Amino acid sequence: MPKLPLTFNLECAFLENNLENQTSPYAHPTSASPYCDCDRLDSITPTTPLEPIITFAYTGNQTLEGDNSKAVKKLPGSNIVISGPDLGRTAQVKEAEFIKSSSKETECPTEGFPEIALVGRSNVGKSSLINAMVQRKELAQTSKKPGKTQLINHFLINKKWYLVDLPGYGFAKAPTAIRTDWNEFTKDYFLNRKTLVTVLLLVDACIPPQQIDLDCVDWLGRNKIPVTIVFTKCDRKKKKKNGGRNPEENIQDFLEKLKAFFDDTPPWIMTSSTTGQGRDELMRHLAQLRLFWDS
Repeated sequence: MPKLPLTFNLECAFLENNLENQTSPYAHPTSASPYCDCDRLDSITPTTPLEPIITFAYTGNQTLEGDNSKAVKKLPGSNIVISGPDLGRTAQVKEAEFIKSSSKETECPTEGFPEIALVGRSNVGKSSLINAMVQRKELAQTSKKPGKTQLINHFLINKKWYLVDLPGYGFAKAPTAIRTDWNEFTKDYFLNRKTLVTVLLLVDACIPPQQIDLDCVDWLGRNKIPVTIVFTKCDRKKKKKNGGRNPEENIQDFLEKLKAFFDDTPPWIMTSSTTGQGRDELMRHLAQLRLFWDS
């Protein structure tokens, strides 16, 4: 099968009819990223056609006045907009349970429930964010040893949808064979999982932009995989060892670097597992995406 083209167009729809004709606010890559090792990242190609992406990002194109202001709301600490009916109940988590771990995509659950996948550097706080999202202390086990998660872990939420914890990347202490397998089965999951609604790419807001995070978001975009960038640890104060920069400054630097290969900024949101910042807003965003996936 030929490799995917480096350019594509995204279609964005809103729940309210009066916003149907808005120009898509989301980005599309226009050229190969200077951060991307194409031979490495393009080694797997999808076996099934990829669907158009539905996503929500505010770039100033939407009219948030008059009647539309009641239908559309821009979330604080992000560029994401919420439109349509109240998503409060849909966003609530009443039940959460671990279902299974899988070593490859073909072993994953087959019920057909929509899936929200989380991926990020091994010490980005992925397990802590999952526990904060579902408001359970130990649903996803946290570890002081980065790289511990080496399987695809499915958590069933409200018996209706899955949170999927994917292995972290960028940590060298896992055995070489395991690191190689990560490239294989994680990319295979992204490219072939028909029930995948979106990927939450977690980025540590306490440190300057990392090359490997830029590689990942570029690869996801070029392969037409919907992505929301979730900045973690946003409650942390600036430290001298990071150049005295606070999370907001690091986030701005990261978003600026995305302009090298995105026309418009993908959806992003600031979070903190410690203070709960962004938790409710993120859950509303995911509820909106699931509504579209189900429609």
